[in-house]
Amino acid sequence: MWNSCTRTLFRVRKAGVFLAAMCAVTAHALVTVTREEMEQKDQWVQQRLLTASNLPPFSFTYDGHSSSNLPPSWVRAETDTVLDTHRTRHVLTWTTEGLQVKCVAVEYNDYPVVKWTIYFKNTGTNNSPILQDVQGLDTKLSRTSGPEFLLHTLKGDWDTADSYEPYQLTLGPGSKHTFGPPESGKSCDGPDGWPYYNLQMPGGGIILAIGWPGQWAGSFTRDAGDGLRVQAGQQLTHLVLEPGEEIRTPLILVLFWRGTSVVRAQNIWRHFYMAHIIPRVNGRPPSPFVAVVGDNTNVVGAYWRAGIKPDVLWRDADTEPYTWYPVAPYPDKTANWVYTGNWVVDTNSYPQGFIGLSTALHGLGMKFLLWFEPERVDNPHSGLELHHFNWLLPGTPSTAGDILNEGNPAAFQWLTNHFERLIRSNGIDWYREDMNGGGPLPAWRNQDTRDRQGITENFYVQGHLAYWDALLAMNPGLRIDCCGSGGRRNDVEAMRRAVPLWRTDFAEQGNQSSLPAANQCFTYALCSWLPFQGTSCHGFWDPYSFRSAFVAEFGMGGLDKANRAAQQQAYAEWKEIAPIMLNGDYYPLTRYSRSKAVWLAWQFDWPKEREGVVQAFRRRDCNPVAKTFRLRGLDPGADYRVAKSDKKGAILMSGRALMEHGLTVRIEDKPGAAVVIYQRQSGTKF
Repeated sequence: MWNSCTRTLFRVRKAGVFLAAMCAVTAHALVTVTREEMEQKDQWVQQRLLTASNLPPFSFTYDGHSSSNLPPSWVRAETDTVLDTHRTRHVLTWTTEGLQVKCVAVEYNDYPVVKWTIYFKNTGTNNSPILQDVQGLDTKLSRTSGPEFLLHTLKGDWDTADSYEPYQLTLGPGSKHTFGPPESGKSCDGPDGWPYYNLQMPGGGIILAIGWPGQWAGSFTRDAGDGLRVQAGQQLTHLVLEPGEEIRTPLILVLFWRGTSVVRAQNIWRHFYMAHIIPRVNGRPPSPFVAVVGDNTNVVGAYWRAGIKPDVLWRDADTEPYTWYPVAPYPDKTANWVYTGNWVVDTNSYPQGFIGLSTALHGLGMKFLLWFEPERVDNPHSGLELHHFNWLLPGTPSTAGDILNEGNPAAFQWLTNHFERLIRSNGIDWYREDMNGGGPLPAWRNQDTRDRQGITENFYVQGHLAYWDALLAMNPGLRIDCCGSGGRRNDVEAMRRAVPLWRTDFAEQGNQSSLPAANQCFTYALCSWLPFQGTSCHGFWDPYSFRSAFVAEFGMGGLDKANRAAQQQAYAEWKEIAPIMLNGDYYPLTRYSRSKAVWLAWQFDWPKEREGVVQAFRRRDCNPVAKTFRLRGLDPGADYRVAKSDKKGAILMSGRALMEHGLTVRIEDKPGAAVVIYQRQSGTKF
């Protein structure tokens, strides 16, 4: 264990690394981390994690004793390891007879961020006493004089137009607000199920992310004075641990920020996300891409002949004319993709599997994506139902089938090896995992006994994450698309391994009149939290519709003579702005609104590449034909070339004028949309 002098010297060294890194990026980034933010993180880590005499930022009850008042016989130990240039790991353990509590924390020296997970292991030979009320986060904050605590967050996803609606809550004295998904077990489900928060307080705030692809719960409880207690953990834990068993808490991630700008804080989050959360292949995050749906190269050829080069061929569950896996003995194969459980390629439809298709796609420089849903087993004639029923958790009407128990070691071993072979033998580049039905929670809870409440879910979640880790380890070039009836499973643990290429199933229920505005709202809200997301324009190829669907992954389809020109225009515009949307700083330029009588607009600014984009939408009942927007993040001393994507010619405006007087956008159509691209021409302020 390091002594205090060694730790102090280490923190001085880290501060020097941070200052050098900050100087290196100042030349091309306006949103940068400050020394005060890094010092605040360092101080919090020192006080709340590394000082043995202080309570750690988590809690539990063991054998009737609260962790805030544990007997002195518990032995504490600490190990600190420098993982790489930007990360240091702290492993803290507390040990008593038969139980080890371990906190694995990682702090960063390029961002004011620390994350941790708590593990509980029975090291004895008998069942443990009851372990309950486990909170991966339990900490108290206090405010100074000034504005009240203000919580910024979103609603989760539940296939409606107000999915992801942003909102704020004032946490006044005596108030308590609780959060979590409904009784589903899907981490981003429902109006209270968004596991990301920005807590603003006088002088700054914290961003909190909860990583648990299961049933989590969080709360913000204000006392009568200036204190706020923040808690988060698995919703239900009341259990004994058998010898050798280990459970874990949700991952907790905290980002500290200073100042008064929530938008700046969210952009720091976006920078951190792209640097340390988004999964990488060969050290590179996913690039923006166009996907088309199909199961042969004919659809690709049609797009190539139109001058559009898709990056991914997407073979989904119900890609016509049939499923790719057997659903026999059900006769209507086109309608029965829901009959899951036979995870082999249907050789009647695909005698050679997909290896010929994927090889051809790779020769074109493309990738192949295939849809899977391994957890839900809804075919009583499947091999899993017939031969491995003991691996299944009995389903309920809400689960839409039995659930493959990923916490069962034998089931986990089969799952990992079987799907790895499927991926390798079929040349799959994108593993798309779905989870339909009402969610696995009822199946988890029904399996638990009175003194083992929460154990099935905990082992299942551990297995689920370990399964993804194994697939990625065995297939270094593989990428994962996370889907759970849309965007209901996009917590930070999932986002460390996957990206969401289909952010909501509302698109499937939407139509030409309602879907574009809904897509605008989804993008407006989610871009503060998830830089990489995907959707499609769902077949409506007018500019208002396809511009409403521009994000990092853009789904195209239904190419014909009537929409060929529109799809060519959509592709050209998307290709120019998608990298800016993914990598730039994000600035909402209007308030969020689902009203049909408003303008909605936002800006992405990418200082490193000296360019940015403004996307503006005039809704169908909006009367003003023009609106002026004050831009953000520009160099006031530079000139910018400003042009609409579909108009010839450009104007030159100073950064100062664009920020102080604004950019006026005129849209004649109602509804209508505009894409305005700007490029910095001069100036050296950055």
